Amino acid sequence: MVWVYAISSLTSNYIYVGMTIDLKQRIDRHNVGKERTTRPYIPFELIYDEKCENRVEARKRGKYWKSGVGKERLRKLRGKNG
Repeated sequence: MVWVYAISSLTSNYIYVGMTIDLKQRIDRHNVGKERTTRPYIPFELIYDEKCENRVEARKRGKYWKSGVGKERLRKLRGKNG
């Protein structure tokens, strides 16, 4: 089982989409600054997660959520237009 997830920065207009096999541990790593890509934007809140059967399916779903249409849907889920 692979998770696709989206987190939103609580301090800036930043949404990160990723995938993992351990969702809680991954979110914790983002929030304590262990991930270089997201470190400048901590803290985060989880705004979306989805279970996928395998990595191939997860990569496809992650690609969608990273697209313009997917990011727009995530902004609406977050409740902000920015």
